[in-house]
Amino acid sequence: MPELPEVEVVRRGLVSWVRGRTITSVDVLDPRSLRRHALGPEDFAGNLEGARVLDVVRRGKFLWMPLADTPAASGNPDSSAAPVPAVALMAHLGMSGQLLMQDPGVPDEKHLKVRLRLSPAAGMPEQLRFVDQRIFGGLFLTSLIPTDDGGPGGLAETPLPLIAEEAAHIARDPLDPNFSFDVFYRRLRARKTGLKRALLDQGLVSGIGNIYADEALWKAQLHYARPTDTLRRADALRVLDAARAVMTDALAAGGTSFDSLYVNVNGASGYFDRSLNAYGREGLECKRCAAAGRVGLLKREQFMNRSSYTCPVCQPRPRNGRW
Repeated sequence: MPELPEVEVVRRGLVSWVRGRTITSVDVLDPRSLRRHALGPEDFAGNLEGARVLDVVRRGKFLWMPLADTPAASGNPDSSAAPVPAVALMAHLGMSGQLLMQDPGVPDEKHLKVRLRLSPAAGMPEQLRFVDQRIFGGLFLTSLIPTDDGGPGGLAETPLPLIAEEAAHIARDPLDPNFSFDVFYRRLRARKTGLKRALLDQGLVSGIGNIYADEALWKAQLHYARPTDTLRRADALRVLDAARAVMTDALAAGGTSFDSLYVNVNGASGYFDRSLNAYGREGLECKRCAAAGRVGLLKREQFMNRSSYTCPVCQPRPRNGRW
């Protein structure tokens, strides 16, 4: 499943290609991808056609596009009036969802679900296509509501103090300039759980998925079962800084991709998986231990129906660990 860096790569691509353009028509090829839009395909298409995309916004792994009210929809014939977004197009990528910019002459992808045609723009593709092989993702319209944690609703080029309703419960992520370490640490210490379980809690800190949690913990030299209620401030800061550094590096590399299902808006896969230090390296030599002249082999353990990868030498298991 795409994690924060992958979703941010997609967001930045969409900002360049989609922001400011009007949706001229909508083709729904598979209504299953609109199952989260309760009013159905006709309502979905009817509300999108003629709407202008103001921006592309992300909170954690949630991605949405605020839409400008058309003069007709708002009852204001003055098209020069500043648009006030009330709704947004939400994109949930799920396990295999892709948002691709394509020209009309490019053949339809095998798993194409929804096609949005956009107003012409010089040198830019005319269609935004939602492709989803496993149909776990989807598109739907959502309301925008005021944020309750201060500042803009999420990462955007033109930030607004509004957030998609479905993302309102999601905490800010370590790459968000409005992220508060003090708030995070206070809430972390109030919990009695293991550190990795806390990092995966999107209500505490968003955007850190299984891969980047393992990478951040390896970088910070902390075990995933370290109790949160006794975690020192310096250790909490170290693991957050590690998560931020790992995700920043992944973002620069285009994200992590282990197969062809995750691609950015140009259809290119990420390649940060070549730089992973822990995840997926069971039985391989720990790079840090090797550099220090120690022998440490990465170990894989079951964790929350997933896998965790640690080095037993430089990430020793705590005696009072919590899972």
